[in-house]
Amino acid sequence: MSTEDKPFFDDPNAALREVAQNPAAYAHYLADFHRVVLDIQAKLEILQRETRVHCRGTRVEGDKMGQAFLRSFPVEKSLNDLLKNLKNVTSGLEKSAHKRHAHDEKVKEVKKQRKEKAQLKERKNNPPLQAAPENPGQPGAQSPNMGYGGPTSIYNLDRRESA
Repeated sequence: MSTEDKPFFDDPNAALREVAQNPAAYAHYLADFHRVVLDIQAKLEILQRETRVHCRGTRVEGDKMGQAFLRSFPVEKSLNDLLKNLKNVTSGLEKSAHKRHAHDEKVKEVKKQRKEKAQLKERKNNPPLQAAPENPGQPGAQSPNMGYGGPTSIYNLDRRESA
């Protein structure tokens, strides 16, 4: 059975494929995850505070100063690490949405640059035809820009030094 015979809903990745192709849908999808992660993070912060209060307040008979804190430290550290990772996840979700949008902008820019480059190359390879400048070839008429290449006589050496 080929993939064309299967209905759309049988492909579990079809919806995500559509989301990946559209930057607005991608940002919306990641925003949903972002809200969920922020909600989890808020609840874990409350749990962290309550756990710290409970663990540090749990004393055993014969404890010296600070032993309850030292016993609670591994539990607090694990929750702190978890919260730090959740903060990294939220920043990663935001960054990913921005980078996805920047990718589409860059693709549009590359298309535009390539089109301009192709036009420049086309102009370079096929320059537009230009009419030849009119050069009146009347004998005896001097052109205004007499240089070394123009006809001269020995009587017109006022600006040149003789040999």
